[in-house]
Amino acid sequence: MKNKLEQLRQMQAEARLGGGEERIKKQHAKGKLTARERVELLLDDDTFEEIGQLVQHRSTDFGMENQKIYGDGVVTGYGKVNGRLVYVFSQDFTVFGGSLSETHAEKICKIMDLAMENGAPLIGLNDSGGARIQEGVKSLGGYADIFFRNTIASGVIPQLSAIMGPCAGGAVYSPAITDFIIMVEKTSYMFVTGPNVVKTVTNEVVSSEELGGAHTHASKSGVTHVTAINDYDCIVKLKKLLSYIPQNATEKVPDLPFEFGSELRPALNDLVPEEAQKPYDMKHVILELVDEDSFFEIHEEFAENIVVGFARMGGKSIGIIANQPLYLAGVLDVDSSRKAARFVRFCDSFNIPMLVLVDVPGFLPGTDQEWNGIIVNGAKLLYAFSDATVPTVTVITRKAYGGAYDVMNSKHIGADLNFAWPSAEIAVMGAKGASEIIFKKEIASAEDPEKALAEKEALYAEKFAHPYLATERGFIDEVIEPAQTRRKLIRGFYMLENKKTNRPKRKHGNIPL
Repeated sequence: MKNKLEQLRQMQAEARLGGGEERIKKQHAKGKLTARERVELLLDDDTFEEIGQLVQHRSTDFGMENQKIYGDGVVTGYGKVNGRLVYVFSQDFTVFGGSLSETHAEKICKIMDLAMENGAPLIGLNDSGGARIQEGVKSLGGYADIFFRNTIASGVIPQLSAIMGPCAGGAVYSPAITDFIIMVEKTSYMFVTGPNVVKTVTNEVVSSEELGGAHTHASKSGVTHVTAINDYDCIVKLKKLLSYIPQNATEKVPDLPFEFGSELRPALNDLVPEEAQKPYDMKHVILELVDEDSFFEIHEEFAENIVVGFARMGGKSIGIIANQPLYLAGVLDVDSSRKAARFVRFCDSFNIPMLVLVDVPGFLPGTDQEWNGIIVNGAKLLYAFSDATVPTVTVITRKAYGGAYDVMNSKHIGADLNFAWPSAEIAVMGAKGASEIIFKKEIASAEDPEKALAEKEALYAEKFAHPYLATERGFIDEVIEPAQTRRKLIRGFYMLENKKTNRPKRKHGNIPL
């Protein structure tokens, strides 16, 4: 028995070394942690239980029969993050470049199946050169097995992807199906075809960082939701993100302790400028409303005219969707509609109540927007809010014009509570534009057209540029003093805590993709 135990310990020691000490040193030299170090940093102390540690690949082609390494380039298992069960796989770049083989894929699929069966989040720490070329279609089949499980698990358990190294070709589609992607700056990249192929096919010369680096996907494509400065920062952000999310679609996020006080925020009374055209930072409003140090922004660098993220209010996890007047006056466009719609869908999938802060002058006009599908992309956001069944509360801080008023979680599409500040303007369009249309003939025939326009503009504003007509009709539940907003919201979310909604039976809706 002693000899057998010694043999087992030796095999386990070899597995823990992965590609060997030299390759581990090279990994560290690049500023990257090893696959095991990442898992240890992510999980609570002494909670990791590894599965498939001694698995080896089955390939015998191209000399692979002499290159068998325990674990086959991926560390898989389960453990706890802040006391809550999670399943994790961490690809090991020191073993065959982290490439995916048939057995590598089987290990990941096993963890995914366990995560779904036991209702706990799945976390993928991706660091792979792609499919293992020596295995051909078996490797490609392994990817497809993973993609299928990503799809089946969508909306069932939270799926988080950390890109901590290369992620190319078919490998990018697994993270793309998951709920959130975090990329590490300078050491990670994602693309379907790399710089060499791009140069061959299109004659473009581009670096890996420019083509698919963290900043590129955070600001241009919107593929990544959060960026991190290094591996350590990435793991810290993963753990923080998990804290706002439930274990699965049948549970709610645990509340944090909270004692209700006055909750007045007098600073809110002075945040919206008197001048209707003057911008202000909606993030200042958010920070005044939510629990201290609780706001975690998603997609911070992408479509900055809308802000989305998680926070806590009265100890409860909520999702926030807010127009941002600092960028493009807070209009809805193709990217902001798509960004917000995806976030709304996630919150609704996992029982996270939503707060919507509205200051929107409408949809962005122009040929670029129309030709790139503002109609269908705006409809995605409309569909997402209409389809949501979690508690939703809307606060109109200033402008709510035209169709954008409807789309931004109005009472008409299912909002539970709708508040407005006295500064709110709810109308088909702004006073100037409306006056130019309604009073076109009168203005044109006036002795002083500019003066006539100003008079008609003031008349229209007096009639419509306020929240009281909507309140009379019940479209707004209450016009409130801004300083009172946090108190109203906390009480509102507590009141809506046990909301139940019955919808017609269906297989699934056909969201306008």
